Amino acid sequence: MILLGSDYLVFELASGERVPCSAESIVGELIGDGSPACDAEVLEETVRAVFHYFRHDLAREAVTLEEFTRTLEQALRGLAQEMRSCGPRTGLERARSEDLLTLAHAAGGGELFFFAELRRAVQTQLRLTPARVRFCGLRACVKRLLGVRRWCPRCEALRERIVEYLRACVRAHASGECLLVVE
Repeated sequence: MILLGSDYLVFELASGERVPCSAESIVGELIGDGSPACDAEVLEETVRAVFHYFRHDLAREAVTLEEFTRTLEQALRGLAQEMRSCGPRTGLERARSEDLLTLAHAAGGGELFFFAELRRAVQTQLRLTPARVRFCGLRACVKRLLGVRRWCPRCEALRERIVEYLRACVRAHASGECLLVVE
């Protein structure tokens, strides 16, 4: 038996066939050759979040295609509703959204100090708005921390570490349900 990678899920099709897929392959299928209905990066992050939900939160390796599709649709609708409810960004909205690039600069560009700053920022946001924690500037932050100009596999790995760390901080410090938004 071949072990399934942690970034794969097995999709159980109506025909009974079981097909392993990664988040990247699902995003590729959804975007196709045409222009996407929504931002490709937002779609990729949402698909990754749904993968994470099934693989890590529910500890499942297999899902039906219908179940995955329904969950992805709910996540995209929730994200769209969240974005509509925010409306145009005002000064107040920006104050509740922490800029990751600013945190990287404040930490002197080093990862060790950056993660300590990140934890403090999560705790501060949870005191201000306990139902939602929002961070922006993830790509620029990752490139700053690694000292690179172009996105590379090291960037992808650090991006994953930052998102996982944010999830862990929110789980550890939130008193109840909390929405984590990372842009």
